[in-house]
Amino acid sequence: MSMRATHRGAPLPYTTLAGVVPSPRGWLAVTGKLQGITLSAEEPQLFPGFLDVMDYKPAYQVIAVFIPIGLLDDPVAGGRSCDREARRLLGWPRAGAIASAPVRKALACSTYEEAAAANGGFLSPVTWRQRRRMAEIDRDIGPYWQRTVFEVHPELSFYQLNGDRPMSFSKHTQAGKEEREQVLLTRFPGVERIVNATIPGISRVRLLDAAACLWTARRIMSRAVARLPEDPEWDTTGLRMEFVR
Repeated sequence: MSMRATHRGAPLPYTTLAGVVPSPRGWLAVTGKLQGITLSAEEPQLFPGFLDVMDYKPAYQVIAVFIPIGLLDDPVAGGRSCDREARRLLGWPRAGAIASAPVRKALACSTYEEAAAANGGFLSPVTWRQRRRMAEIDRDIGPYWQRTVFEVHPELSFYQLNGDRPMSFSKHTQAGKEEREQVLLTRFPGVERIVNATIPGISRVRLLDAAACLWTARRIMSRAVARLPEDPEWDTTGLRMEFVR
């Protein structure tokens, strides 16, 4: 797993990392500076486009993003191999948090009905609402960027944070929010700066998800990750279809 050398000039005394999730207002990025083994969380920020995240200076050495990277051309029951393997790992009921990535042609459809038909007859309403963010990634990410930009999933991040055990409650319940926050507070010193942030239009769930993605970005930087699947599929544009956790 190689990392881009993007910084020019005097070497920085730290490495910059980002955990990124889509939102109705753009891309929520929670970032941190990694110096030695210490990751210092910074104030979350919103970027209007994903290119703005990739072009930020000083450049992020790892961007762990919660969005599909690499798409199938034709529908397959259960989605990509990485989607199916992630569900098997989490088990019931957390497996339901892993939505199947849509096929590429569904992102270009102008109505939900057309997109669902292109996707084999069904499309998650959540996926439909995020189609523009998915299309943005599909347009802007090429194989070269997968040295820096990695697809992650917060539920897989929380699984690792929780000692390789899935969360007990849905993140959309109060118990689920508290459970995830407690895991982060236990494992990620300074994460309060992220989870207690107030950003108009950004829910606490997104802040928790983004914080978990940042945790995985740190693991990626230290090369301490696992891939789902171990031998990933490649889409027709040359992108790996995998979760990194």
